[in-house]
Amino acid sequence: MPSYWTATAGPEPVDDGIAPAAADTDVAIIGAGYTGLSCAWHLAKTYGIQSLVLEANRPGWGCSGRNGGFARAAIGRHGYARMIELWGRDTARRVFNESLAAVENVREVLREGHITGGSEAGHLKIAHRASRTAALAGEAALLQREFGYPAEFLNAGQLRDHHIGGTEAHGALRFPDALAVHPLRLAYGTLALARSAGATVHSASAVLDWKKNGATHVLTTAHGSVRARTVVLATNGYTPEHLHGCVRGTTLPVLSHIIVTRPMTAAEKNASGFHTSHVLTDTRNLLYYWRRLADDRILFGGRGLVTDTSGGHARQRDFLLAELKAKLPALRDITVDHDWWGWVCLTADFLPHIHHAKDDPSVHYALGYQGSGVAYGLYAGKLLAGVIAGDAGENPAPPVATPLPQFPFAALRRAGQRAMYQWYRWRDDRD
Repeated sequence: MPSYWTATAGPEPVDDGIAPAAADTDVAIIGAGYTGLSCAWHLAKTYGIQSLVLEANRPGWGCSGRNGGFARAAIGRHGYARMIELWGRDTARRVFNESLAAVENVREVLREGHITGGSEAGHLKIAHRASRTAALAGEAALLQREFGYPAEFLNAGQLRDHHIGGTEAHGALRFPDALAVHPLRLAYGTLALARSAGATVHSASAVLDWKKNGATHVLTTAHGSVRARTVVLATNGYTPEHLHGCVRGTTLPVLSHIIVTRPMTAAEKNASGFHTSHVLTDTRNLLYYWRRLADDRILFGGRGLVTDTSGGHARQRDFLLAELKAKLPALRDITVDHDWWGWVCLTADFLPHIHHAKDDPSVHYALGYQGSGVAYGLYAGKLLAGVIAGDAGENPAPPVATPLPQFPFAALRRAGQRAMYQWYRWRDDRD
């Protein structure tokens, strides 16, 4: 079945079709998701730099069109106290402020592109066990004290009275800055903005070979070749490791699976207390994320299978539905109308990276959004355009502006993922 987003996005916008037999450009961008399209748009609009985007499938086909639509302040997976410990207060504040700038950038793109399906939401990080409430209250205090940010802690009664009830709603950390978006419309709108500014976007044009002749990169597709002085890798969880040495052994694509239910009845909505328009995550290491859609359906997602198997996806759909019902028992009769999955991108240090190949500064990348790429993936394209243009005002925060680290024992990444999942599940089920 099609995803809910595909079923409700409307007609696909026009792109530039299959790449021609021969093309020359200033910048060739591989990948037409949020990052690649945003980079192309800002190169053209702000700097007057010609770019050409090569997409193996169609714009927005990967996780840019499959995610939950949570545009929230998040860069990587480190907690706020850990950020200060790792980088010091000033750098931690800069990273946090950059995450807020990324959310504001989504607002700007929605406005400039006249993109529908986006709304102010706020974000609730909900304690799925009572023992997790103290840590959330501590996070709220730290955000207020160290970053001057108006986060607030809601106790169980406040959460139930104003947002949502259920068996796993013991308190929450509330961020006022977040949006709920239609992710595929956001991708489509960014495509239209990029093309209207002068960028060229080619679908069904996978890069099959990549060579460099002197200062010129030659990217070969099934139908011809593209010559460029600069190349951008913007493929995130869909990055082929053979594409370039700078990404070999540096990413771990992991599956995320989403279900969307039938609309709740009025009785179900009232019994579950699910009235909030906020986007929701919980305190699990293998977190769940969910939201009430405009038509009173529930979107509910979580980590998927370790490996991509057709039979396993049906079991994962049923598992997610059971987990939703465990959170909200009043929805015992709810059913699933849509389910789908896709690859999100982890890195060895749990941070995104905007940088260039160590041995070739004409090869740039922005990768590794850790499953939180709606806001930052779009913003990373803008930052990357500034880096390529030499705009010192658009440099990413220092922890992000570093080379992708390689995974130790990269060949064993899947085995490590299995072990990590087992460990996280054990911890998530205990106080």
